Amino acid sequence: MKRILLIAIAAMTFASCQNTTKTAGGNTKSGTTSVAEGTDPVAAADAAVMTFDNENYNFGKIAPGEKVHYSYNFKNTGKSPLIITNATATCGCTVPEIPKEPILPGASGSIKVVFDSNGKFGMQDKVITVTSNANPTVAELHLTGEIKEK
Repeated sequence: MKRILLIAIAAMTFASCQNTTKTAGGNTKSGTTSVAEGTDPVAAADAAVMTFDNENYNFGKIAPGEKVHYSYNFKNTGKSPLIITNATATCGCTVPEIPKEPILPGASGSIKVVFDSNGKFGMQDKVITVTSNANPTVAELHLTGEIKEK
């Protein structure tokens, strides 16, 4: 009895993983789909495209405790409205601010970043990871420079 129940559960699990789609002739097509763990799904071909003026900004040499303000300007060169869902930095010393409203095709926007150099010394490379509905779905921005010792 336990075997029959186990086989029934396995069969239902397998059946629920299949996709059934109608083809142009009215026939149904079955298959399974999977996304490899750790990979990002690819956005549709008509998705938004985030094109940055500059993905790398070098702020040069600054004194400890100075704050660096920079705006990464971009344009939506895709065919759909661009929605930025998140922007994170490699550490708490770098704070990104994303646009709240969707960016229409052909329109421009900016991601404002503030880097606080307090307690930092030497060469710095802060990475800001931007997640959106664009193609590709993840973009990386770099904020680099050197903090002089006192």
